[in-house]
This record gives sequence, structure tokens and C-alpha cells, in this order.
Amino acid sequence: MKENVHILNHPMFEHKIAMLRDINTRPGVFRQIVREIGFLEAYEALRDIDTVTTTVTTPLEKTDRQLIDGSKLCFVSIMRAGLEMAAGARDLLPSASEGFIAMARDEVTFKPHLSYVKLPRTIAEKKAIILDPMLATAGSSIAAVKKLIEHGVKPYAFCCIIAAPEGIKAFSEAFPDIPLYVGCLDRCLNEKAYILPGLGDAGDRIYGTND
Repeated sequence: MKENVHILNHPMFEHKIAMLRDINTRPGVFRQIVREIGFLEAYEALRDIDTVTTTVTTPLEKTDRQLIDGSKLCFVSIMRAGLEMAAGARDLLPSASEGFIAMARDEVTFKPHLSYVKLPRTIAEKKAIILDPMLATAGSSIAAVKKLIEHGVKPYAFCCIIAAPEGIKAFSEAFPDIPLYVGCLDRCLNEKAYILPGLGDAGDRIYGTND
């Protein structure tokens, strides 16, 4: 495995992702679990983030403690499926800003088509963490990273729930120095570039648009 790839082998990830895989998990529950995983993965991605020393007054005395400056962070979701992951990350650190990149997949070529970008005006001054539930071919993730680089910021990390080996390979070859946090590494892609065993289309299952 590449040095930049972090497979988050933890019973809680296994538990929650197993629930996402279940075809009987309804959109409301699915959506909440994706949000929870976004919280947990952002927690892992921020493990080595810089902190600032701040004087805090407790009920008993003053003490110097370490805080994260949320104004220096931006959670960037790849829409639509990344929105709920980013919501979980925002729960973790509400002072961080958010950015949005919308992609649509061509079902013939499997290539992503960029349709919308909205980033903070000061994005170049922030550490950006990209969130998207799926890393299949890595086409969308690579396109999102390139778009951020165009705006003057190299992403601090990329977080996904499940990934195919093909996606990890493509992303790592394109950006070997960007940390990649993966909830679970799946087996492969099928002929339609869907992850196996996977969990279906994350966006459809989050919002119930496959009913």
C-alpha cells in the first residue's frame, strides 16, 4: 500500500459500513451513517493538524491549551454524495468553512463532468479536506484536486468511505503526497465502474432517488 494511503481498520468503521452496504437500510438511516463516518474520518484526517496556543480560563485558574484554528480549514464536498460527509465534518469543527464541487458521471465513458464550483474567497489561505463517499476510478477526486490547485490550494487530505484498488492506484499516482483516508478497501470495479461489493450509488441511497 502506498505511504499516503490510510485504511481505517477499526471495528466502528466496519460496523457502520456494513450497515451502509445492506440494501434494506433506508435513506434516513443511510444518510445519518454517512454523516457519522464523515465526522470520524475528519477526526482521523486532523490528527496531525497544526494547533495554536491559547489561554483558557477554567473555573479555577488560567491555563495554556492547544486549539485548532477552524478559520484555516475548509471541508470541500464533491456533490451530491459528499454533502452528508461534509456535514459530519462540520459537526466536528463548526468554525471551518465549506466548499462545493459538483460532478456528473458520464455513464458511457465513466468520466466526470464538472458542473459547479463554489469555494471560499480565501481558499488559498486554508487547508482543504475533500470528502466523497466513493473512490471508484478516482476520476472525480482527481478532477476535484486539480480544481482546488487551480484556486491556489493543494488539498490537505481526501476522505472516502469505500474505495476500489483501481481508484487508490490512480489517485496515489496522480497525487502521491496527498493523504488518502479510506474507511474500507473493497475488491474491484465491475464493467460499469461500480465498486464491488460496494454499497450502490451513494447519492441515490442518501436521498432516496433510487426508489
